[in-house]
Amino acid sequence: MPGIHVAKSTIERYRVRHPRRPPPQIWKTFVTNHAEDIVACDCFTVPTVTFDVLYGFVMLSPDRREIIHFNVTDRPTAEWTTRQLVQAFPNDTAPRFLIRDNDSIYGEEFRQATANLNIRELPIRPRTPVVNAYAEREIGTIRRECTDRVIVLNEEHLRKTLRQYVEYRNRNRTSVPDLATPLAT
Repeated sequence: MPGIHVAKSTIERYRVRHPRRPPPQIWKTFVTNHAEDIVACDCFTVPTVTFDVLYGFVMLSPDRREIIHFNVTDRPTAEWTTRQLVQAFPNDTAPRFLIRDNDSIYGEEFRQATANLNIRELPIRPRTPVVNAYAEREIGTIRRECTDRVIVLNEEHLRKTLRQYVEYRNRNRTSVPDLATPLAT
C-alpha cells in the first residue's frame, strides 16, 4: 500500500521458505566415493625414429594409481580397443565404471563389450580433459619419464619400453599416504 513502509527483516520473517535440496553430487565427490569401482583409459601418440606415429593405450585405476593394462599399435581401431578392454578384465574382474573420452576408437563394438561386461561408460565431454584427469596425468608422466627420453625404433621397441616402465612404476612408485590416519611421530 502506498505510504506504508515495511522493513526487509519483517518480510523475511513471514516469507514462506521452501526446504533446500542438497546440491547434486559433483564430479570430484563421485570419483572419491567410487574410486575403487572406476577405471580410466585414454590413448596417446609416440613418434618413432622414422617419423611414424604409434598409439599407446593405457587403463589405470584411480583408487590405487596403478596402471592395469597398456598396449601399443600403429592403427587403433574400435576392434583393437575392444580387445584391450577384454584382455584387461578377464574372469569377472571388470569395474563398475569406465571413464573415457569420445574418440572414434570407442566405437559400437567397444560399447557392446562394455555392456556385456556390465561396465557403465562415463564418456567425458569434448575439451574437458580435467574430467579424465587421472589418465591425462598418467600419460603426461609416461611422456616425461619414459617416451620423451627414448628414441623409439618401432612398435615392439615401444611395447618393451612401456612394459619396463609400467613394471617399475607399479612396483616402486611413492605410495600416497592415507589422510584419514595420523602420521606416526
